[in-house]
Parts: sequence; C-alpha cells; structure tokens
Amino acid sequence: MSTIEFNPLWKEKLLNRFLSYVKIYSTSDAESETTPSTERQWDIANYITEELKTIGLEDVSIDSNGYIMGYVPSNLENDDRPTIGFISHYDTSPDFSGENVKPQVWENYDGNDLLLNQATGFTLSPSRFESLKKYIGQTLITTDGTTLLGADDKAGCAEIVTAAEYLIAHPEIKHGRIAIGFTPDEEIGRGAHKFDVAKFGAEWAYTMDGGEVGELEYENFNAAGAVVKIHGLSVHPGYAYGKMINAALLAAEFAQMLPANETPSTTKGFDGFYHLMDITADISEAKLQYIIRDHDADKFEARKKFMEEKVAEFNQKHGEGTAEVEIKEQYRNMKQQFEGKMHIVDLAAKAMTEAGIEPKIKAIRGGTDGAQLSYMGLPCPNIFAGGINFHGPYEYVALESMEKATEVIINIVKA
Repeated sequence: MSTIEFNPLWKEKLLNRFLSYVKIYSTSDAESETTPSTERQWDIANYITEELKTIGLEDVSIDSNGYIMGYVPSNLENDDRPTIGFISHYDTSPDFSGENVKPQVWENYDGNDLLLNQATGFTLSPSRFESLKKYIGQTLITTDGTTLLGADDKAGCAEIVTAAEYLIAHPEIKHGRIAIGFTPDEEIGRGAHKFDVAKFGAEWAYTMDGGEVGELEYENFNAAGAVVKIHGLSVHPGYAYGKMINAALLAAEFAQMLPANETPSTTKGFDGFYHLMDITADISEAKLQYIIRDHDADKFEARKKFMEEKVAEFNQKHGEGTAEVEIKEQYRNMKQQFEGKMHIVDLAAKAMTEAGIEPKIKAIRGGTDGAQLSYMGLPCPNIFAGGINFHGPYEYVALESMEKATEVIINIVKA
C-alpha cells in the first residue's frame, strides 16, 4: 500500500484548487478556427501558468496557442530515468453551459437526494443515478443545476498541479524529471493538434481525463466530425407553390435517413454511432453537425462513406447541390500504438494497486488528447480523474476520488 501522507492540508489545497478552476469560464467552440477556439480559455490558461511558477516548477511556458508546459526537476544525483509526463485539458464542453459555474460542496454525503437548486427544484438523485450510492460518507462537489461542473477535465488539472506541488514539497520522494502539460480545445477534438511533443520532452505520458476511480484506458474510438449543409430557396409563403425549398424541413428529413439504432443512447461497449450534435436551420439554409465514432478502423471508414452516400442519395431525390458534406477526422484509436510498450500501462496499474485501487482496464467510449498524442510519438494512456455524468448539470465528483488520482500520479513518479 502507498505510504503517501495526503493529510487534511493537502486535501484542502486540492479542493480549493479545483473550485477555483471550475469557476473560470473556459468553454470551447467547434465553430471557431482559432487556437484556443475561445478567448475566454486564456483566463484559465494564464491562471494555471502563474500557479505553476508560484509552486516552483521550472521552465514554465505558455505558447501562442495556449499550450502550457512545466517541469518538476529531477532530485536524483545520477538521473538515468526517462522523463515522463502528465497532461489534462482546461476547456469545458460546449454541450452545456459552462458560464458562471457555482460549485457546491456536500460533506459526508448521506445517500439521499441532493436538492441542487432551491428555486428550480433541480435534484441529483440516486434513484436516477445509482452511482451516487458508491460515495456515501464522502465529500461531493456538484453543480447548482444551471451549468455543467467542469470536472472534465479541471479535476485532472487540479490533480496534476497538486501532485507537482506535493513532490516539490517532499524532496524525500526520489524521482526523475516530470513534465506536465495543459491543453485547450480537447472537447472539440483539437486538444493535441498543436502540442509540441519534442518540446515536452517526455518518453511517455498519461492523460488524467477518465471517469470513476480505477479507470485505465489505452483504447478509444476512431473519431470524425461531419457538417452537412442543405441549401433551400426562400419565397413568400403566400406565393410559394412549386417554388419554395424549405431547408429546415429538408434538414429534418436528412436526420431521419441515418440509423435510429446507431446513436449514443442506443449503443454501448464497442458499438459505433452517428451523433447529431446540433441543427441550425431556416428556409434558406440548414446545417447539421455530427460526430462519427467507431473503435474498429474498417467500420469507421465505412461510417464515413455511408454518410457521404446518404448525402448523394439525398441529392438524387432533391436535386444536385441541395446538400453537401464535409468530414474531418479528429483522432484515431491509440491501441496499436502500445504494441511492445505495455509496460507504460502496467506501471499505471501497479500505481493504482499500491493506492488500494483495483484497476479497471477498458476501452474509452470517447477520446482524449492521449489518442492524438500517441500517434504523434508520445504514448499516452488515460487515467481516471474521478468525475461522473460529464457535460451536463448532473455532473459531480468526489473529493476522495480526486485524492486517489493525485496519489496515483505520485505513485507512478515514485516507480
């Protein structure tokens, strides 16, 4: 078992750090072409950068795209250990509001309903989310029911920074050089696009971006984003007979052409899906935004082709040029990048065992920066950060889960 003394002082540091992060508005935007995709992400990026300098990391930097790097220096006399890294992202999902987050702390959770918002009656209940029962007696951090929380991935950010601060404060823990990095725009699939792997200088790294305690992942979806545009023709409705082409109605028709049983709510395990993220439409123009996911590379390619075929079929019915589609690949399944390198995963599993945690090795029904980074030459499995019910108002995290994640980071460093 681990001998780390994560006393109340360090628990308070971890909690307060997390609370300060989630209060900073940092939602990303898939429609933007800049990096970071939103100006507001600079607020938390600059905040974390200054914090790293304050706690004593060396070579702290933030580049013009918002990528942060810093290093816990080696304290070995003869350092022949590889530099390893830890990475998380500071943006939050555009799926739900991340503005004006008001986190609530519930100590010694009793297993009953939590009334998150007195005015609206918004409640987090174990009758709907059975996972709550696992956290009886623990300290929960929740939303107020009007925003997401941002534990994805500000829990990971807080854990990495706290672990770095702990290591600097405890020089008796011997370790090599530790690289830490923070990225923008992970939630829109661009988190690692401009990450400087060579500058980071790690032989391998871990993203702290998973869910419940014990999760350890080195396999994920292949992912693409698809934008379908439909062109209509606006005519005064009183004189529209035989002339109007209503793009809004055509968008609804196109959405029904994709398989109803291949959506996120109808699939699990290794099943892939098409996910309609957003529709904007009027009579003249409509835009449907999808994400396409599959673990299997061949099935993934077939899904992209299927989307293109449906657009062609739609144009055959309604006229050439009525619809167009643009598909952009986002990331690939990182599993094959770990062939001959499973010691990286084994090290994390051992660190969990030493912390009294049973490793739960599984495939991610999603993706992390680690997927892209693994293809960029930085093998990067994903470790739990503790959050539950990401991307919505029911999101929560237990402080004890965040403590365990921090402990796992320190155990990996010790090893």
